[in-house]
Amino acid sequence: MNNLFDLSGEVAVVIGATGVLGGALAEGLASAGAQVAVLGRNSERGEDRAKSIRDSGGKAHFFPADASSKASLAEAHLAVEKTFGPPTILVNAAGGNDPKVTVTAEHPFSAITVEAWKANFDLNLVGGALLPCQEFGPAMAQRKRGSIINIASVSAHLPLSRVVAYSAAKAAVLNLTQFLSREWAPQGVRVNSITPGFFPAEQNRRLLFQEDGSPTPRAQSILNHTPLARFGKSEELIGAVIFLASSRASGFVTGTDLRVDGGFLSQTI
Repeated sequence: MNNLFDLSGEVAVVIGATGVLGGALAEGLASAGAQVAVLGRNSERGEDRAKSIRDSGGKAHFFPADASSKASLAEAHLAVEKTFGPPTILVNAAGGNDPKVTVTAEHPFSAITVEAWKANFDLNLVGGALLPCQEFGPAMAQRKRGSIINIASVSAHLPLSRVVAYSAAKAAVLNLTQFLSREWAPQGVRVNSITPGFFPAEQNRRLLFQEDGSPTPRAQSILNHTPLARFGKSEELIGAVIFLASSRASGFVTGTDLRVDGGFLSQTI
């Protein structure tokens, strides 16, 4: 039997690969044999990530791209095709929460401006899934082959305190994922999502850890609610993305959300 998880010959575009989680997914796809296009706005981080992959024996190249710009994505798409060939895998890992839409005692829900709300949706829904799917999806559908993987969040399923706009945007990503899975299924393009639990990264580290490295009260609450009683490690997302990327391993899987959350969404009280 052929290796179910061999991605040799595949061209994977990872948007947001300049971040911690997106970068880990890019490295994981490369380790499985895919040629990886590292897309993001930070050129220094992007070049470093691509070099790290190449130094490990993989194939990768950095392409500057702003996921919130159709023109930028189209330019990157063309460059990827010239360098590696047509993309067959798309991972949408860009996103984050803006303090301007974080609810606190000093900044209640009623204080969130429409502009800040829209900016959060632009980051997590429009740039985080909509525009990349519009740019890369139709080309995959025309070639009748492809796997699109959107990165969601546990807060898309159950809204977390404070991050109301982020939760709403990620919930929309899940809905869009299901819609597109039906839309492009006749053309052989599978569209799925991954729901990570809590993985320490740049955007949430200050919320999770005190200066001495101990968990903050919010982090302790998260750990108490997670059956595995720990945070995730970025490399623990790699198996999920390789599974969904491989047509041999998950060829009959579309419209599915794969949770990698330590059991967070399985526990109530």
